[in-house]
Amino acid sequence: YNEYKSYLSCMVMLGGGSVSSLPPAEDQPDLEELFRIDPYLKPQEGRIRDVFELYRATRHRLGEELDGYEASSRGHQSFGAHVQEDNSIRMREWAPNLKSLTLAGEFNNWNTAQHPFHDMGQGIWELVLPPTDDGSIPIPHLTDIRLFCVDLQGQTFDRISPWARYATQGGKDRVYYNETFYHPGEGYPWRHTRPKPPRALYIYEAHVGISSPEPKISSYYEFASTVIPRIADLGYNCIQMMAVMEHAYYASFGYQVTSFFAPSSRYGTPDELRYLIDTAHSHGIVVLLDLVHSHASNNTKDGLSMFDGSDSHFFVAGESGRHSQWNSRLFDYHKTQTLQFLLSNLRYWMEEFRFDGFRFDGVTSMLYHHHGICHTFGGYPGYFDGNLNMDAVVYMMLANDLLHQEYPNVVTIAEDVSGYPGLCLPVRIGGVGFDYRLAMSVPDMWIKLLKESKSDAEWDMGHIAYTLNNRRYREKTIAYVESHDQALVGDKTIAFWLMDKEMYTNMSVLTPLTSTVERGLALHKLLRLITFSLGGEAILTFMGNEFGHPEWLDFPRAGNNESYQYARRQYNLVDDELLRYRFLHRFDGFILSSERENPWLDSPNAYIHLCHEGDKVISYERAGLCFVFNFFWESYTDYPIRVGAPGKYTVVMDTDHKYFGGHGRVDPNTEYFSYEESDKIFIKTYLPSRTALVYRIVAE
Repeated sequence: YNEYKSYLSCMVMLGGGSVSSLPPAEDQPDLEELFRIDPYLKPQEGRIRDVFELYRATRHRLGEELDGYEASSRGHQSFGAHVQEDNSIRMREWAPNLKSLTLAGEFNNWNTAQHPFHDMGQGIWELVLPPTDDGSIPIPHLTDIRLFCVDLQGQTFDRISPWARYATQGGKDRVYYNETFYHPGEGYPWRHTRPKPPRALYIYEAHVGISSPEPKISSYYEFASTVIPRIADLGYNCIQMMAVMEHAYYASFGYQVTSFFAPSSRYGTPDELRYLIDTAHSHGIVVLLDLVHSHASNNTKDGLSMFDGSDSHFFVAGESGRHSQWNSRLFDYHKTQTLQFLLSNLRYWMEEFRFDGFRFDGVTSMLYHHHGICHTFGGYPGYFDGNLNMDAVVYMMLANDLLHQEYPNVVTIAEDVSGYPGLCLPVRIGGVGFDYRLAMSVPDMWIKLLKESKSDAEWDMGHIAYTLNNRRYREKTIAYVESHDQALVGDKTIAFWLMDKEMYTNMSVLTPLTSTVERGLALHKLLRLITFSLGGEAILTFMGNEFGHPEWLDFPRAGNNESYQYARRQYNLVDDELLRYRFLHRFDGFILSSERENPWLDSPNAYIHLCHEGDKVISYERAGLCFVFNFFWESYTDYPIRVGAPGKYTVVMDTDHKYFGGHGRVDPNTEYFSYEESDKIFIKTYLPSRTALVYRIVAE
C-alpha cells in the first residue's frame, strides 16, 4: 500500500487532513465482561484476541497512512468532484492502474482530450477546472459527465467516479448510467432536527419505488406526502429505507449497488431525498438506511468493478473476489483504500442526508470466507475457525466504533443468519458493536409452518415458543413475522399463505365470512402479536404487511413483460371501509399503542408458563403482562392460566374483539380473580378458538 501513503500530501493540498481525532482504541478488550455475558466464548479467547489485535493494528495503520484516523472516514470530502470557493471544480480519483485519465461531458461536447487529469503520483489523479469567463461553475448543474481511461496495459474504457453523488440513466435507450453533476447552489434548508432515539424501535421497512398503489415507480416526494403520514398515524417511530443507494438494475431490490454515494435517481433528486428524511423527522420518526457494504454490482461501465482496469481495485482479486450466488464483487476489507471508501460512505450518509443509522445487509456473507453458502452453523468453534473473515469483522468493528463515537444516538442493525456471538456487544469488550440483530429464524419458522403443515394440529407449540424466545443474552434482537424477503416472487406474504385466492373474492364485509378468511384473519393477528411480544427488543414490519397485503413482490423484468403489477403497495385496500384489511390495520396500530402503555420490548425475556401441545396453547409473562394464545380451532372454558402475582386481572388486549374483525366472544368488563394451587397462582378464563388475550393485574 505504499502508493497510497501519498494521500497525506493530497490532504494537505486540499486543506483536509484531520479535523479532530477520534478517541483512541482500547489497548485490550475487557474479555472478562464478555465471558460473563457468554461463558461459552471462553474457549475461543485466543481467536477473539487475534481479531481485537487486528482491529487495533488496522486503526493504527489507517492513522499512519491517512494523516490521522479520522481521515479514514472523510475521503468523500477529497475524492470525486468538489466546487471550490472561486467556482472552480477540483476532481480527484485513486486509480493506480491507469496511464491516463480525462474528463468529458455535456459541458465540453464530450471532448475526451480537452480535460486531462494530472498524475500526482502513487495512483492519485487530479483535475482542476477553472470557472468560466463570467465566473460561473464550469460544469452546469444536472449535466452528464464521464471519465475516459487508458490503463497500463493500453486498454481504453470509460467509467463514472466511484464517488459520484448523483447518477442518471437519461432515457430508456441508454442501458448504463452517467454521473450527473449535482450542484443546485444553495444547500438544502433543513427544517427539523433529528428526533431523540426511541425507547424501543418500531421499524417500518419501506421501498420508495413500490410505495404507490399505481403500477409505476413512486417518488421521494410522493412517499413523504402519502406514506409517511400513514406510518406516523399507525405509531411506527422508525423507517428503514431500502434501495436508496443507486443500483442500475431495479429488480435487484437495491442490493446490486453501482454508485455508493448517490441516492437513486429513479425516485428523484438528492434534495428530494433530504425532504423525505426531513419530513420523517418532523413526525418524530428516525430513518435508517439499508446499507450494502457486503458486496457491489459486477457492472463496470457504471459500477465500481474494474474501475481502473484492474481486478483488485477496492475488491479481492480473482474468483475469491466474486460471490457465486449473487454474481457480484466482494470488497477487500484489508485494503486501506477500501476501508476509507466504506467508512467515508457511512459519514457521508449520516452528515449529508441526516440518516439516523444503518441496517447492514449481508453480514453473514461478510463474516465468513464461505459466505454462509451451503453451511450449517452449530457450535462455537465453527464461528471462529479458519473460515472467519477477520478483516471483515474488523471493518464492522471500525464502522460501529466510528458511528457510535461520532453520532451517539446512531442505530446500527446487523442482518446475520449465522448467530455469530458478540455481534451486538460493545467493541471495547471484544464484540462487533452493533445495536441490534435481526431474528431471521423467526420468519423462516412461520413460512415453514404455513408451507408444510397440513393441519394446525401439527403446529409445535414448544418449537414456536423456543424459536421466538431463543436469543443471545444482552444482544438486542428485532422480531418480525415477515420482511421483504418473504414476499419476493417465488414466495408470498403471510396473509396470502393463510387465505390465498379467497383474498380476491371474500375480503369484503358484504360477502360471507368464509372459514378460510376467518382463520386467516385470526392467525395473522396471533402471529404478529406473539412475535412482537415474545421475539425480541424491537419490532419490524414490511410496508403493507401490517394490513395483510396480498400476493407477492415481483419487479418489472423481462420475465414478466416489464410489469409493475406486483411492484406496488395497495394502500387503497386498507382505505376501503368495505374491506376486511382495515381490521388487521387497526390491530397493528393497537399493538404499538399497547406496547407504549405497557413497555415490554425493553424488558427481559418472557417467562414461559405453558406450551400445551394438545390444546395448542402458549402462555407467558413479560413486563407484568400475561399473554395467552390459543392457536387451535377449539375453544376452552375455565382454562387455568398461571400468573405471576395474586390479585384481580382484566383483559387489555383481545384479538377477537369486533373492532379487529373478530367475533367479540370475550366480555371486556370481566374481572378475573387469582387462586392458588400447588404453590402456584392461576386465573381461570375463557379462551376462544384462534384468539390471543393479554391480562394485566388491576391495582386495588
